[in-house]
Amino acid sequence: MNSDAVGTGQPGENAFPAVSELSYEAARDELVEIVKILEHGQMPLDESLNFWERGEALAKRCEEHLDGARNRVEAILRSDESDVLTEDTPDTE
Repeated sequence: MNSDAVGTGQPGENAFPAVSELSYEAARDELVEIVKILEHGQMPLDESLNFWERGEALAKRCEEHLDGARNRVEAILRSDESDVLTEDTPDTE
């Protein structure tokens, strides 16, 4: 079997893992592959629409991961900022 294959499973069943279970990197890589497939434009409309819908879900999943990372960074920066403010405040006692 090709190690570059995106889907898993048996013929006739949904071979793609649930989008909600994908890491950022896995969702991004699959999205890149879907874009390549769609750019070739050599499949029936219904199949193209299925790939398009999967791509939209993957893009949303990537955004969720990026939003989570942004929130974590902002929380760390706020925490560091409040630590600095606390350290810089002179004791008045």
